[in-house]
Amino acid sequence: MLNHDLLPDEKGPQDECGVFGVWAPGEEVAKLAYYGLYAIQHRGQESAGIATSDGQRINVYKDMGLVSQVFDENTLNALTGHLALGHCRYSTTGASHWANAQPTLGATHDGTVALAHNGNLINTAELMEMVQAEQGDQMRGEIAQGNTTDTALVTALLRGREGETLEDTAMGLLPKLRGAFSFVFMTESTLYAARDPQGVRPLVLGRLDRGWVVASEQPALATVGASFIREIEPGELIAIDENGVRSRRFAEAKRAGCVFEYVYLARPDASINGRSVYESRVEMGRQLARENDAEADIVIPVPESGTPAAIGYAEESGIPFAHGFVKNAYVGRTFIQPSQTLRQLGIKLKLNALEPIIKGKRVIVVDDSIVRGNTQRAIVRMLREAGAAAIHVKISSPPIKWPCFYGIDFASRAELIANGATIEEITQSVGADSLAYISEDGMIGATEQPRERLCTACFTGDYPIPLPTSDRLGKNLLERSNGNPATEPEGGCDPGPDAEFESTLTDADRSATNA
Repeated sequence: MLNHDLLPDEKGPQDECGVFGVWAPGEEVAKLAYYGLYAIQHRGQESAGIATSDGQRINVYKDMGLVSQVFDENTLNALTGHLALGHCRYSTTGASHWANAQPTLGATHDGTVALAHNGNLINTAELMEMVQAEQGDQMRGEIAQGNTTDTALVTALLRGREGETLEDTAMGLLPKLRGAFSFVFMTESTLYAARDPQGVRPLVLGRLDRGWVVASEQPALATVGASFIREIEPGELIAIDENGVRSRRFAEAKRAGCVFEYVYLARPDASINGRSVYESRVEMGRQLARENDAEADIVIPVPESGTPAAIGYAEESGIPFAHGFVKNAYVGRTFIQPSQTLRQLGIKLKLNALEPIIKGKRVIVVDDSIVRGNTQRAIVRMLREAGAAAIHVKISSPPIKWPCFYGIDFASRAELIANGATIEEITQSVGADSLAYISEDGMIGATEQPRERLCTACFTGDYPIPLPTSDRLGKNLLERSNGNPATEPEGGCDPGPDAEFESTLTDADRSATNA
């Protein structure tokens, strides 16, 4: 589902964040970080930042906006050094404003640390108590400057004790963190990367001719010309400096990788735990066709996330594949969005149905997931207006019934349409002739991963990392503790499927009353 730009006030599952790090003497590391972030921009579009070091001093530049909006040639040329890290953010813990942009910067007893985080911690309240115990009433660093993220808390706790190296401090702190984290952090001379024991979010290591790269996904390695070496292991901390790469284990691996990475979050050209994301999605489409056939003339995807599954569905069913929508790739977050009055006129900024393909046809439309149902309502409306004779909606993931606390910004449980409605009721709500989801076994089988090594919490409610009580959980926990009202839904750091087309939905799309 892609409705982020269709409905700005009603975000669906959001991809977490993207992290990138490079240690490469003699290379333009800031520009490598820029291109690496550009490759994983889909993981966060609210802010971007890069930190570099020349061995003596760390410089950070960050701002709100896309990577291409935040940085220009002059800015990147000013970020000199031989190691760098970068971050593109979709807010997880903490609101979306400049003070919460990353990388975060903090003092240690022998220098400075910069840190970028992909994921979401669930013991934020406990970490805040640890920081308060160390700093007392006089908060320092980014926390004192208004940063309300779990990342700022980790940065503060990396200060450590006098005489202790940052690496040793990290080895003591990382086992105390609960939740999802793929960290890239650095001192003036060393680049580090760490991944939570469950390996919820991806993190990979790559090799340059004259250095090393770490990134959220393999496509970022390919973009900067790095060869893939391996994934950072769950529970592993690696350090990169002039002596090469060294590894330490801070916790036993207890794999529970996010299955939604295969369904939607990761780029299709990524590979996670040895399995191609694209091939997983195509197989989900094939399995969807095996489980839920329908008489139709064409199979079309909701672009772009539904395309691989639609290809698989068409292959398995023998029904011709067609492109039924044209997507305008140039409508970004800075585009002047129409007012609600203008949206009622049917302004279609992101997506247009191809009437010559659709008119008079029985259409199977394949999407990756349903969150609130608003995007599907808009899709069905557009197909009806284009003259479709029948519309059968096929979803390549099971019904989403539970929120994510590990880095995806889903709606609250009460807002998830599958949590309170039957399939028949959802079908009527979105206005389709029929609706079918893939089975949980079918989805998991397509990933070729053992069920016990995947997190399926958003579908099953089975959280592999035990959650704290509700009063110690939530995206705006630190804002609430500071007496500030919570202005954003609880959730994670990743823009999810219900997030791309939101800004052009009409009131009718937001309401089930038009069913």
